[in-house]
Amino acid sequence: MLREDARASTAQIARRLGLSRTTVQSRIDRLEQQGVIAGYTVRTHEDYEHGQVRAHVLITVLPKKMPAVVKALRDIPEVRSLHSVSGNHDLIAMVVVGGVSEMDVVTDAIGALDGVERTTSAIILSTKFER
Repeated sequence: MLREDARASTAQIARRLGLSRTTVQSRIDRLEQQGVIAGYTVRTHEDYEHGQVRAHVLITVLPKKMPAVVKALRDIPEVRSLHSVSGNHDLIAMVVVGGVSEMDVVTDAIGALDGVERTTSAIILSTKFER
């Protein structure tokens, strides 16, 4: 339920689950203490980022270069998230920029990083749903 609406009050959650507010609050506190809930974030509506270009950049990394590539990608502010994946590529980066020309600059910068063998980009046309 918190994934759907992290701003939901403990009273709202308790009503939906049929539990007491103190039970819900203690469970949330325990999940936070255990690190299951690592934090809360803001998801913006797709219309808010209407003028921005988003893309998944698939990255193949040379052997033994992964830590340096991950560190370098963390320093690129347009890289919103980075995932290690199985298959033909090693990483997938979510990149968000103001326009296509900026995407070109960022993808070129990623491809030029020491340890990056190749990249493949897929521009996101729309988001059907997000949780």
